[in-house]
Amino acid sequence: MKLGILTAPFPGRDLSDVAAWAASAGFECIEIACWPAGAGEARRYAGTCHLDVDGLTREGAQEAAGRLAERGLAVSGLGYYPNPLHPDASHREAVQGHLRKVIAAAGLMGVPVVNTFVGGDRSLHLEDNWARAQQVFPDLARLAQDHGVRLAFENCPMIFSRDEWPAGHNIAYSPKVWRRILEEWPGVGMNYDPSHLVWQMIDQARFVREFGASMVHVHAKDLQVDGDGLYDNGILSLGMGWQVPRMPGLGEVDWAGLFSGLTRAGYDGPIVIEHEDRAFEGSDDKVRRGFLLARDVLRPYVK
Repeated sequence: MKLGILTAPFPGRDLSDVAAWAASAGFECIEIACWPAGAGEARRYAGTCHLDVDGLTREGAQEAAGRLAERGLAVSGLGYYPNPLHPDASHREAVQGHLRKVIAAAGLMGVPVVNTFVGGDRSLHLEDNWARAQQVFPDLARLAQDHGVRLAFENCPMIFSRDEWPAGHNIAYSPKVWRRILEEWPGVGMNYDPSHLVWQMIDQARFVREFGASMVHVHAKDLQVDGDGLYDNGILSLGMGWQVPRMPGLGEVDWAGLFSGLTRAGYDGPIVIEHEDRAFEGSDDKVRRGFLLARDVLRPYVK
């Protein structure tokens, strides 16, 4: 396994600066944020462009990969987390078009994984969203295979705010849906984030036992349940008002159990810290401190 970071929380820094710090801090890999240049999304930790994939040439891709390799850093994946099933047709087309460019860029760089969301229309039932997904992702999965890349989906429901209520912006969150994805879309994998199981009250160990063999990338993020917020809002608020993203070690993910399960499943891929902890944001220095705290919590498990 290699320990690394997702570059998204450094939107004001270019990739070379982020890579230099990551290498100096003892990380072995990075996941590069690849939103469109100059057209980032408004939500937190989205919209960062550390690699402009629009028009990227083979020469440019290999040069970028080579500079990172010189620092001793592998690229665990290219990350682009929009909503490919957005209710607005023009938005969907733009998202899917950029995702194709990210896939092509990964192939040019020799990067094994492209991480993204399946997405979802919050106003539609799961089955209606699934029907839309079936029109999109089999072709994208084949495109990824043609480029020598695994397309990996994160298991996040994306229900954190009123504009994502009531059905969320990503349907690939439950074991039921994941069984469908893995059965019907050959070649795809899971970008596993254990924090999303905590607030869904899904058994963490059982989930890894069932899906560990399909995990191709792992995000290390923790989650704290705010007891007062849960009391005030109730479980039917689906996390709004009581789920708090934290750095690893500050929440309720069973990290020892997770790594034990990953080891039994034969997982030897990247463990990439995803930073969404408000206690460690507001400046680059605070973001770095959050990453370093997580590094020290996870390092004993990642050898």
